[in-house]
Amino acid sequence: MIQPQPLAPDTASTDAPDAWRLRQNAFDPARARRDQTLFALANGSLGVRGGFEEADGGSDGSFLAAVFEKHPIHYHERFPGFARNTDTRLPVADGQRIAVWLGAQRLDIDAAQWLGFERELDLRSGLMRRRLRLKTAQGHSIEIRAERVLPFDSGAAGVDLLAIRYTVASIDYSGPLALVSAIECGHAAAEQGDDPRIGVASAEGLQLLSRQADQRSADVVQATRRSGVRVVCSQAHRLGDGLSFDEAVIGAEHVAQRYLAQLQPGQAAAIEKFVVYATDNSPHATDLPAHAAQALNQAAAQGFDAIAARQAASLAQFWDGAELFIDGDAGAEQALRFNLFHLLQSAGRDGINGTAAKGLTGEGYEGHYFWDTEAFMLPVMAYTAPEVARAMLHARFLALEPARKHAREMNHARGALFPWRTITGGECSAHYPSGSAAYHINAAVAYGLGLYLDASGDIDFLLECGAEILFETARIWPQIGHFNPRRGGAFCIHEVTGPDEYTALVDNNFYTNRMAQQHLLRAVRVWEQLQRERPQQLQALAQRLQLETHEIDTWRRAGERMFLHFDQALGIYAQDDTFLDKPRWPFPKHEGEHRPLLLDYHPITLYRHQICKQADVVMALVLAGDDIPAAVKRRSYDYYEAVTTHDSTLSASVFGILASEVGLADQAERFFHDNLRVDLDDLHGNTDHGVHMAALAGTWLGLVSGFAGLRVSDGDLKFSPTLPRQWRGFGFGLRWQGRRLRVNLRRDGVEYVLLDGAPLSIEHAGERIELRTGAPVRKPLATPGDEAKLAFPRPAQALIFDLDGVLTDTAQTHYRAWKRMADEEGLPFDQHVNEQLKGVDRMSSLDIILRHAGKVLSAEHKLALAERKNGYYVDAIAEVTPKDLFPGVERVLEQARARGLKLGLASASRNAAALLDRLGIADRFDYIADAARIARAKPAPDIFLDVAAALGVAPSLCIGLEDAAAGLVSIKTAGMAAVGIGDAATLARADACLPDIASFDLNAFVSP
Repeated sequence: MIQPQPLAPDTASTDAPDAWRLRQNAFDPARARRDQTLFALANGSLGVRGGFEEADGGSDGSFLAAVFEKHPIHYHERFPGFARNTDTRLPVADGQRIAVWLGAQRLDIDAAQWLGFERELDLRSGLMRRRLRLKTAQGHSIEIRAERVLPFDSGAAGVDLLAIRYTVASIDYSGPLALVSAIECGHAAAEQGDDPRIGVASAEGLQLLSRQADQRSADVVQATRRSGVRVVCSQAHRLGDGLSFDEAVIGAEHVAQRYLAQLQPGQAAAIEKFVVYATDNSPHATDLPAHAAQALNQAAAQGFDAIAARQAASLAQFWDGAELFIDGDAGAEQALRFNLFHLLQSAGRDGINGTAAKGLTGEGYEGHYFWDTEAFMLPVMAYTAPEVARAMLHARFLALEPARKHAREMNHARGALFPWRTITGGECSAHYPSGSAAYHINAAVAYGLGLYLDASGDIDFLLECGAEILFETARIWPQIGHFNPRRGGAFCIHEVTGPDEYTALVDNNFYTNRMAQQHLLRAVRVWEQLQRERPQQLQALAQRLQLETHEIDTWRRAGERMFLHFDQALGIYAQDDTFLDKPRWPFPKHEGEHRPLLLDYHPITLYRHQICKQADVVMALVLAGDDIPAAVKRRSYDYYEAVTTHDSTLSASVFGILASEVGLADQAERFFHDNLRVDLDDLHGNTDHGVHMAALAGTWLGLVSGFAGLRVSDGDLKFSPTLPRQWRGFGFGLRWQGRRLRVNLRRDGVEYVLLDGAPLSIEHAGERIELRTGAPVRKPLATPGDEAKLAFPRPAQALIFDLDGVLTDTAQTHYRAWKRMADEEGLPFDQHVNEQLKGVDRMSSLDIILRHAGKVLSAEHKLALAERKNGYYVDAIAEVTPKDLFPGVERVLEQARARGLKLGLASASRNAAALLDRLGIADRFDYIADAARIARAKPAPDIFLDVAAALGVAPSLCIGLEDAAAGLVSIKTAGMAAVGIGDAATLARADACLPDIASFDLNAFVSP
């Protein structure tokens, strides 16, 4: 038996938000639908909106991710490949309802006088509580107290559970009380109206196949009309003292169980209600009711408190790794926790169902999911709940076969193309310019998958489904682009739409090209990884997919030669080939409540102008901004911020992240707060339709990737933390490769704390640091804007030089040797290809030449060609003399020796020692790296770390001198100060840049 909870006294509203609870002390009927969204509960499969049990359903309701209807899309003119059907999520039987009867009168809360109201959502435990004290139209005063929880783990596989504890207490009423607990059917999908953000069509509700009710339980069986989904909803109860069963009711569209009690002032009656849902897409399944009944009996036996405790434990485990705080802004802290809570509870966690744009909190977008699932939501889960990220990716894997079908519909002979919007995997967008043309969906899935692999190291998942997703989606890019001779052989992608839906069907959309480049090169790396580590499984997968090695070579070549349109006049990346040629938007800005342009202007009108709905180029600079100079990012940010309306809730967080990176602190904070309460304050006027899942994710990313500067590069965590002016501090938790990491920022610096797991190497503001459990590391905050530059002069014990371009010029010598070998073999080779060889070792250089030529050779043949080229080069350097040294080299080496500095050489050339000997300076060096024994070439840090170790000098006390961008990345990654020799624009990562070695003044760089 259960006991009624004691009456709670009325409490006054407080202005200070509780960072762990969303509270209301007043009810606004005009905001009822919004509040049903905000107080909704979900578990990734079932969502229940946060209405009142005793009220009529209305806009309240329940949704299952697996329950949808399929209906045709009607066109007056239909062309091949147009989407033929759309999926629409349907409300399922609503098990929340508990009607209250005082004698012969049903309680009507709308007609009653409200004496007190409280509602709260506990973000720490997942429990929603409500208290309503009122006086009925008949003059009776009562208090209703309701609690509900929707556990992530129902305790039974394939079943979802809602648990409610409902109490009615008498203040001055004497007489009979009836609680009528019902399951209500007959809910149809919401009318979609004219707003394309909601959907394109409506659908009739589920069919009611059967219903039954008795003293023990009540249930209904529903089915869709075309999509073949069946759902069972069953309820049972535990009764408090004084309550007894009266009767079962079976109506046309509902089933109910009626319970009676006698109340006197000061007495209360309580009931615990348990509602379970089970679904099946097989029309012949017969065990659904029995399966649901078993789960229902288990829940009733456990009781509300045990179920609530289980959910609280699940959330405690999550918050243990993802806890965050903001010192100095309790409202922002609450909003971030609210956003993260809603993101977690609606994220698909069963590995079957996708994660919709509105989660499971409403009917917006018809329940579809889009590219932002992997571009925004999944990254947050990868950092905070990697098991959920894995499940989300597995759901995409299950949609791979429909994606292959969609690719064939789009005339692609091989590969898979994920649809723009979907529930079951088929394309549901009727507007192909902003739907099917958004091929970047494939790159978003690859991005999310790559981040999960970096965060988890889950090679088993890679073998089970990850590699297949990467490979099949990568196959699409060569089919929508080509190596364009008019662009110097660069790989160009045609007729696509990027994230900015106000610009459609363009060539070389920068975001698409940049993300496709990352996708292709990631697929190549995964192929090479599996060749090394799991060759048999890779061979089996390649055979099943009929994937040939020449395709991987094409991916590599396309990735390396991807066209990224840079406008020299403006110093920015062009959004596409024609965007910068268009006039700017001429129409006056809309005044008053925010209203997207897409509601008032024909799409073609938008397409003709420089007007962006959301971050496009800026999005690429955030997700794939490695090796792009900060000055270019800043100019691009300034340009595109001026032409972006931010009509999408996805936009503000991305602009805010880049604003943080380029040092625009005020704008970063403004964008962060623009998005922070997008649903709590209904900033876009459509929270009624459900929360904005990607926007919620964007606020967490704004904190972590924006203010804390988190990036992942080559599988490593990198931070560049800054602190907003109005905050005293903030902190957050991450899960990374089986470890928990805490990052805490204060005015006096940042602290990195490794809570468990093996030691972890991370990068802070360009400096490599090692973390170990029990040994927090404190560092000063980063300088906003450009990559933090190390100051000179600085303490140093060693100088480490590159050879070519720093001490002498052997580029033409290498070029002539490669050219001679290439001509003999009939391989195309010119100065453009030669530029790609700069700083690259011999075998890697040969691979670049062969990929450019489209040739695949055996390892033995490649080795023979490399040796032949080397022979030509050795013959050439026999003519080198000390006169070939650059001016100033001997002076620099002599001064360094006189100061007691150690000297090292980090050259990719295996002939470096012989060349130094010919130049007459071999004896000046304490150590010359043997390029043959370096596992990873530049830009990996291996060769510089090898030299530092051989010299016996800590990397932080070394200064590296390089003329190639890859070499500077190598130096900086090694944790050394970097001096660039050459063009400052090309060598933007250098801490200082000189035109030549003769300009190097030892006293200006090395402190006494």
